[in-house]
Amino acid sequence: MKDAYIYDHVRTPRGKGKKDGGLHQASPVWLLRTLLREMQRRQDLDTALVDDVVLGCVTPVGEQGADIARTAVLDAGWAETVGGVTQSRFCASGLESVNLAAAKVASGFEQLVVAGGVESMSRWPMGSDGGAWFMDPRVNQALGFIPQGISADLIATLEGWGRADVDAYASESHRRAAAAREQGFFSKAIVPIHDIAGLPLLAQDETIRPGTTPETLAKLEPSFAMMGQMGFDATALRKYTTIERVNHVHHAGNSSGIVDGAALMLIGNRAGGAAAGLKPRARIRAAAVIGSEPTIMLTGPTPACRKALKQAGMEAKDIELWEINEAFAVVPMKTARDLGVSLDKVNVNGGAIALGHPLGATGCIILGTLLDELERRDLSTGCATLCVGGGMGIATIIERV
Repeated sequence: MKDAYIYDHVRTPRGKGKKDGGLHQASPVWLLRTLLREMQRRQDLDTALVDDVVLGCVTPVGEQGADIARTAVLDAGWAETVGGVTQSRFCASGLESVNLAAAKVASGFEQLVVAGGVESMSRWPMGSDGGAWFMDPRVNQALGFIPQGISADLIATLEGWGRADVDAYASESHRRAAAAREQGFFSKAIVPIHDIAGLPLLAQDETIRPGTTPETLAKLEPSFAMMGQMGFDATALRKYTTIERVNHVHHAGNSSGIVDGAALMLIGNRAGGAAAGLKPRARIRAAAVIGSEPTIMLTGPTPACRKALKQAGMEAKDIELWEINEAFAVVPMKTARDLGVSLDKVNVNGGAIALGHPLGATGCIILGTLLDELERRDLSTGCATLCVGGGMGIATIIERV
């Protein structure tokens, strides 16, 4: 086995996932085309040296369907010999792409692979692709399905966290993200998006609200209480019998934002990087995926991290910075508690509550954010992890070269 290295990463700004969002006019292929061309330009990359492009997309329908990875490669003018494959591991798809690329180059079967993901949520809403999980009553009942928001509220209830706790976490996410944007911490990776005429569409992340406080968030109504009353609370309580009711504490302000965005990362082994004249920035030390209980659904990051740490011969205390996707406030809160990690080391530049969660791209984005921050602080090791729909977790550990 060979080592897998990160040579570069780029991303779009994250635009509000509505028709008035900054990226709504840009098709998902246009976002990817822009990033592919920028990666080629900034690395002076001979694209014929790239073996494959692996992309995550959670809602692969319409413009995002029909293997958008290959479409984007051709639309960007890359060499025709570059392959393209699109996959979905739900919210973990962007990080799954990186891990698949790392496995490809570590095996020696391929030398250079571009990995990442895309999601245009303003154009193709979450759930547009259907699936038996949502649409087949037999499967729904047999698997104990409940919406993720109720799963998050269930975790909060079991862990003893109230509304004030999750709102305090969410307001801190906005504060950290606003400070990072103001100080230019994201600028190394962000590629501004222009329309076909060259006019600017969006240059910075759009959903950060610097004035967010626990007091402003306290005015928002819980988002998932009505769903719970429709029978989903009862489904949760049949499985989790130690509580009498689900305390609904999550809402739009302490859950991940719906946004548009894309991200790419250039992964290779030493031979691939040397052939392209690239300098490695980090080594992918370990990667893991795991299944977890599908009703509560969002507890997978902890066992996934432990699995990756075991592979790397490390303990949680050896990781200097963490990126734990803020699908809901309780996810990083519980993961950090379970692993014995201080929240001071988690999502230090904010997370998806403030910045948004473009489903297929997020995993790649947070791994890139982690690498940039390790470099900025002159630290060595970091771990990125996400909870995953259907009850899964994923984790990747990187070490600076």
